[in-house]
Amino acid sequence: MKILITGANGQVGRELALRAAARGFAAIAMTRSELDIGERDAVARQLDRHAPELLINAAAYTAVDRAEQDVATCERINRDASGLLAEACAARGIPLFHLSTDYVFDGRLGRPYREEDPPHPVNRYGQSKWAGERRVREHLDRHLILRVAWVFGPHGNNFVKTIARLAREREELGIVADQLGSPTPAGAIADTLLELARRLQVGELPWGTYHYAGTPDTSWYDFARAIVARLPGKTARLNPITTADYPTPAPRAANTRLDCARIARTLGIPRPAWADALSEPGLLDP
Repeated sequence: MKILITGANGQVGRELALRAAARGFAAIAMTRSELDIGERDAVARQLDRHAPELLINAAAYTAVDRAEQDVATCERINRDASGLLAEACAARGIPLFHLSTDYVFDGRLGRPYREEDPPHPVNRYGQSKWAGERRVREHLDRHLILRVAWVFGPHGNNFVKTIARLAREREELGIVADQLGSPTPAGAIADTLLELARRLQVGELPWGTYHYAGTPDTSWYDFARAIVARLPGKTARLNPITTADYPTPAPRAANTRLDCARIARTLGIPRPAWADALSEPGLLDP
């Protein structure tokens, strides 16, 4: 199967590009400089040139705080381009796997969020991703939306790498302890997407929306403690703080834990243990 991957410079896109061949797929991995997914003509040219049997959209605007001011760019990539890709795929009979986020939820629910729970994002990033989901559903029947959370890996910027760096540089760090979520290794997301591609190949893939996130659910503070515990030598002292103690341009939800029972029940895909992935080469390096 030939797969076209967008966002090949991102955390998940890089992992997809690195792992696809080992799973027997011919991958065309395209960075933003190679394919601007917000340009209708560029998308059409690349789909017609490569004729993929599947498109995996791993491209996204993920600068949550910057999105509060850079609204137009955020919406262009996360909302408009998602619909454009779905339209282009529909016109050519190409199925689409689309990555979304836990940030589509407002955090007020007292349990992990299920796929059928109504989204109500509290910041511009989440709003743009929820709008992108709706565009995909509107334009393309053969789609699979995979909502993921708190993504980390050795490529690109993420919470794990930031905490590892700051813990080496500072005497103490205040880490938010009243926001709960589900850290998820980028490599595990890539493996799951490729497994879903295999299911598609053999005709065993139910379309729709699925949640896929790491286990166990945790807070940013406890996640940071697990990261720092793996660093050698002297590291910063971690202090739990509240969301109110650490104001950010974009509001954050208090609970974006994802219930992943559907993907386990329907497809037999279990949640990955995020602590195991902290040992991945290159992740905690200075």
